[in-house]
Amino acid sequence: MNNFKKVLEENPVVAAVKDDEALEVALKSDLKVIFVLFGNILSVKDIGKKISDNNKIGILHIDLVEGLSSNEFALKFLKENTDFKGVISIKPQVLRNAKKLGFIVIQRVFMIDSLSKENMKNHLVKECDAVEILPGLLFKIIKEISSTLDKPLISGGLISDKEDVVETLKSGATCISTTKKEIWSM
Repeated sequence: MNNFKKVLEENPVVAAVKDDEALEVALKSDLKVIFVLFGNILSVKDIGKKISDNNKIGILHIDLVEGLSSNEFALKFLKENTDFKGVISIKPQVLRNAKKLGFIVIQRVFMIDSLSKENMKNHLVKECDAVEILPGLLFKIIKEISSTLDKPLISGGLISDKEDVVETLKSGATCISTTKKEIWSM
């Protein structure tokens, strides 16, 4: 995917799915990008194929896949055996290795205090294609971080209605990720 930033800008809502039921809803939606936050080593191949067969971009949160460790062999397995286009992780080395294999890589960062914000600057993986911060309702932080990043900023977590989406995007996020199905069809 040559221009993932453009894809995110053109698709300001990303479906974040936590189970098969949510995946089915996302597949029927107009959304282009799906973050997969569930699965196991036996199901990831089928999940990736469903997403690909529906002409959508599947990004797998590798840290949440049961039975699959976050190492180079797991990434090679995903690259050779699934249709996922990218991975999400909180682990810098996983992201670096995934990028070497040609994946879109998204670094997930939890903003729990001012120390988290400072640490993010020191631990940001330069190879990542986008950064996802959680929770997503940190408008002042989103504004500050988006003005210093040279990559898309995805905001997720606790976004529950259209007003949250509008304010988050207005604050400088490129797009939002949400598990709220009612927002997917906005």
